[in-house]
Amino acid sequence: MDREQEEMQFLGFFGIHKESFKAIYAWRKIFSNIALSLILPLSFIYLVHMEVSSLFFRKIDHNEIELDHTRSGTPKYEKLSDLISNELAYFYLFKAAYFTLVFIFSHLSTAAVVYTIACIYTAREFTFKKVMSVVPKVWKRLMVTFLCIVVAMFFYHVVAYVVIIIWAISIGATDMGFAVLAVLGILYFIGFLYLTIIWHLASIVSVLEEAYGFQAMVKSKNLIKGKLWVTVVIFLMLNLISVIIQIAFQRLVVNGSNLGMAIRVVYAIISFLLLSMLILFGLVVQTVIYFVCKSYHHENIDKSALSDHLEVYLGEYVPLKAKDVQLEQYQV
Repeated sequence: MDREQEEMQFLGFFGIHKESFKAIYAWRKIFSNIALSLILPLSFIYLVHMEVSSLFFRKIDHNEIELDHTRSGTPKYEKLSDLISNELAYFYLFKAAYFTLVFIFSHLSTAAVVYTIACIYTAREFTFKKVMSVVPKVWKRLMVTFLCIVVAMFFYHVVAYVVIIIWAISIGATDMGFAVLAVLGILYFIGFLYLTIIWHLASIVSVLEEAYGFQAMVKSKNLIKGKLWVTVVIFLMLNLISVIIQIAFQRLVVNGSNLGMAIRVVYAIISFLLLSMLILFGLVVQTVIYFVCKSYHHENIDKSALSDHLEVYLGEYVPLKAKDVQLEQYQV
């Protein structure tokens, strides 16, 4: 992050990755501590969720098959029915605990990484202890932004559902209908990806600027203009790598009983470390993209003003006003 602000706008796919790698390497001690305290637990929770969910599904499926071959009204039937109900209840409780923990650790990780990159950018002195003391104070802003994204996603899927109903009624399962459905599917994916990018960038805005919630979403939508394609490619690449890691874990660990316990443990550790590194790198990349977009739109960020904004987090949080953080545009 040693580039001048005017130069940040010229960073492309490789430049953004290079800046991210440089930041992580130069401040590897701080990022290692963040990974150990927040990102490793997040990765562990995610992978354990995959393993435990698979165990639940296998057990429930086995009992349902046995129930289908049992005469109804018999004591065995009633016992199996109660057992399946209990297992489903435990499964839903597990899911609730999982989503709660993922929600907490993902937002804490985001806050920690964004604050750290901002401190590096402003050449501000900071320690891991300071970073961790700031993280809980950003929680409310990130939570509001996340809830706004949930609302936006809900209405987006309602519209998509309405469109599918209209398709089924008007065209249906014809040759032309399947072609139209394929086009609708592509458009749905593009819209979903666009909303996801806005969500991630809005989280950065919520930490570094006074805007949060729907305001942060609007701000992020405006920021990615002009840098949309490089942002899309980066997000697609990161998500593709994440999917590959998940598929490998599912096949080699969750469903790899024929490989032996020792081999499965080795694959589990590799998947765990790869996913943790990917999450850390992805959060750093998102923050670098934010600074690239600010530079592209000639929104010159006054490092001293941003530093003062970061200082506020160490005391009682009072959002910095737009005139202080939304720095004036520089002349090109």
